[in-house]
Amino acid sequence: MDLLRIKDFTLVARYGGFGKAARATGRPKATLSRRVAELEAELGLRLFERGSRDLRLTEEGLALFERAGQLLTELEEATAAIASGGKIPRGRLRVSVPLLFAQTAMGRLAAGFVLHFPEIQLEVTADDREVAMIEEGYDLVIRVNPKEDETLIGRPFLHDRQILVASPHRTRPSGDGVVPVIVRGATGQQKSWKFITPDGASTMMVNPVLSLSSMIMIRDAVRLDVGVASLPLSLVYNDLNTGKLVKWGDMEGPAAALWALYPSRRLLSPRVSAFMAWLKKCFPEGTSDELANFIE
Repeated sequence: MDLLRIKDFTLVARYGGFGKAARATGRPKATLSRRVAELEAELGLRLFERGSRDLRLTEEGLALFERAGQLLTELEEATAAIASGGKIPRGRLRVSVPLLFAQTAMGRLAAGFVLHFPEIQLEVTADDREVAMIEEGYDLVIRVNPKEDETLIGRPFLHDRQILVASPHRTRPSGDGVVPVIVRGATGQQKSWKFITPDGASTMMVNPVLSLSSMIMIRDAVRLDVGVASLPLSLVYNDLNTGKLVKWGDMEGPAAALWALYPSRRLLSPRVSAFMAWLKKCFPEGTSDELANFIE
């Protein structure tokens, strides 16, 4: 079976169309279309359902894509390792990271990584959704408190926690006073927030007055005393030290852990290994203040 046909098929499947794959990879659209047609003829199977506007994998096409994509990646990694003598990581590394981590830390982290490993072409995308790693061609994902998944392995490299913060000009109400709060996403029907103070558990009645999609926007709004908010300690650590914000307590619930994950069925490539080591170098203790200082 022609490996070039398999490779072109996986490109079309990954990008969701001949035109998109051609634009992303620089491969001629006609060549991609011809090779996929040849592969279908060779297998005697239809791999794509071709609509007027979209392209969708058939059941057989999806099965081939999942297996072939993994095998091609391992073949490329083995070839690169042999060519480099297994010493110098090189090639493309695709990483998916959460939006907040991307906005605050990933630029500096990525720049340092490629300066240290110039043979690696790092490609980072920011997304809070749960990406399908193999199907979408990612080598590694960073996620907050990920669900258990037997197809992925990895380790936590940072720990953080949500705290309740306010402007120093705002006084924490006593009794049944209602506090204006800033929330992420839809305001919903939130009536109260539970948090922990040095004196013990506490509950306050809340009125969501502002909804924002970004933690950074929420922090900026709290600075202007629009309301109180629950934010990661790392994001406001320096604001607390300089007095721009004050802490009212720790939010109830589990602490946040950032995990670096990769497919368990795939051999750990030199590129992924290098990136995992770089995370450890940047965050040796993995604490909130360490992330805060890295951001600053």
